[in-house]
Amino acid sequence: MNPFKEKSYSLERCTSDWKKLYPTAYNKHDTDAYTKVRTILLNGTEFEQCWFMHNLARNTTNNDLRRDVGLLRRMEQQQQKRISFFKPKDESMLETTISYEQLAVDLTAILAQNEKNKYVKAALDFALLEDFDHLYRFSDLLEMEQGVAGEKLVGSYTEIMPGRPTIAEHRHPFDDVRRAIPPTSPISTKLNTMIITAAEQQTMNFYMNLGTFYPSSDLGRKLFLEIGMVEEQHVTQYESLMDSTTTPLECLLMHEYAECYLYYSAMTEESNDVAKKIWTAHFEQELSHLHYAVELLQKYEKKEWAQVIPDGEFPKLLTFNDNYEKNKNYIRNILKNTITNTAVLEEYTDIANVPDSYEYFRYNNAVNKNPSVVASHKVIDSYIAEFGEDYRYTVSEHPVKALRNRKEDNIDIGRKK
Repeated sequence: MNPFKEKSYSLERCTSDWKKLYPTAYNKHDTDAYTKVRTILLNGTEFEQCWFMHNLARNTTNNDLRRDVGLLRRMEQQQQKRISFFKPKDESMLETTISYEQLAVDLTAILAQNEKNKYVKAALDFALLEDFDHLYRFSDLLEMEQGVAGEKLVGSYTEIMPGRPTIAEHRHPFDDVRRAIPPTSPISTKLNTMIITAAEQQTMNFYMNLGTFYPSSDLGRKLFLEIGMVEEQHVTQYESLMDSTTTPLECLLMHEYAECYLYYSAMTEESNDVAKKIWTAHFEQELSHLHYAVELLQKYEKKEWAQVIPDGEFPKLLTFNDNYEKNKNYIRNILKNTITNTAVLEEYTDIANVPDSYEYFRYNNAVNKNPSVVASHKVIDSYIAEFGEDYRYTVSEHPVKALRNRKEDNIDIGRKK
């Protein structure tokens, strides 16, 4: 599939009325977990595109370009609203959060397994274990406070058990910045960095803006606060990987290409009829958006699309349903081999190799002055105190021996030498 060679209709035909912007929401009880995951991913992709175009408009004085971008942005905003309101009003904030973390885990695992750039793969593997731990801690909170088992929400696609402890993830800001990929990187790597940045940014924004409204407990509010800070670290990591040499309109073209790719991927495996119609309609609209971006690139920068994306053919499609068993094995392997890793500036290393005087220890100890009251730890401690052991969903014992004890939360691994 080469979207540049597909026919498209005029941008004005993309305009939707209010009825189309308010679709029938999915039923949270019988909708597949991966339909929920795709909904979050595509919502985040739309937000990333809209926010990029707002920043583009703020950094130019050309009002003709502002109007052209504003027209395109309005169409993207309509798509984003349609996806947002596809989620049902009876889905609790914490149930939605489980889907957010499942997306972070499974998407990252899929991208890492297909990534050819070893440095980008290492970044994906590193954050994977942290989002995996977030899923575990939010799942324990959900079961403890709402009596809902996380395994039902993830559809048994994703295991729920400790990853790199969240308390160990609080690093000095200098250690979250990575090296940008070279401009000559294959389109698959460029797409991977854009997609994971959009997904993590969506999660960061969700926790940042809604965490304060968590209704059930102060402990839950504090957990959203703590993990929301880690999601900001993840966005810092992933956005610094992206190709920083692209011009504004080259980047606009890349965003539209990424949206075409994701909607086409989603529509090929979607089982929910309403969702499939939305993904298909949005793919057709994105073809118009892409071709419009081609026109803007020619109009303002005098460049052809092939100068930005030499081969317009989509790389291997992003699919969830065919990968969950491979994901489980892959995550277990990464847990076993890299659980004690941390970051030192642009590189990763075992915590045992980090000098005692390094800023990681100063920063982590400053944030976690009293580990016993840190929310991510206290959630598990409280669950164990009430039920005798933590909540997990696993297919076999934990691959890391130090994390097999279900009656004690290990807050030293990956944090202390």
